[in-house]
Amino acid sequence: MMETTTAIGLKSNDTDHLATQLNDLLANYQIFYMNVRGFHWNIRGEKFFELHAKFEELYTNALEKVDEIAERILTLSHTPVHSFTDYIKMSAIKEATQISDGLKAVEIILNNFKVLIVKEREILKIASESDDEGTSSLMSDYIREQEKLVWMYSSYLSRK
Repeated sequence: MMETTTAIGLKSNDTDHLATQLNDLLANYQIFYMNVRGFHWNIRGEKFFELHAKFEELYTNALEKVDEIAERILTLSHTPVHSFTDYIKMSAIKEATQISDGLKAVEIILNNFKVLIVKEREILKIASESDDEGTSSLMSDYIREQEKLVWMYSSYLSRK
C-alpha cells in the first residue's frame, strides 16, 4: 500500500500525530494565556508596575504563539481545537484564579513554562523524526526563548 502525503510533502500519518500534539500544545497555551492575562489584571503590591508590564509582554507573546500553533496545524491539513471546553479538558496547565500576589504568579508562570517546554521538546522530537522542518523550527524557537525566560523569572524569585 502506498503511503499518502500532504500538500507540503509530509506523510499523512506523521501529520496526524503532529496535529494531535500541536492541538494539545494549543490548549495549554490558551490556558497559559488566560492565566497570565489574569495576573496582569489582578497583580497588587510594591512590584505592581514592574510585573504588570512583564505580564503584558508574556500574554502578548503567548497570543502570538496561539496563532502560530493554530496556523501550523492548518498547514498540516488539520483543524485546530477552538473551544474553551476542549482547552480546559486537554490542558495539563490548570486555570489559576484569584492570584494577586506577584511571587505566587511568577511561581505559577515558571511551572507553566515547564509544562510547555516539555511538550515542545516532545513535538520537536516527533517533527524531527517526520522531517517536518517547519514545526521543528517553531518548537526550537519557542524552547530557546522560554528557557531564557525561565532563567530570568527564576532569578527574580531568588531576590526574595
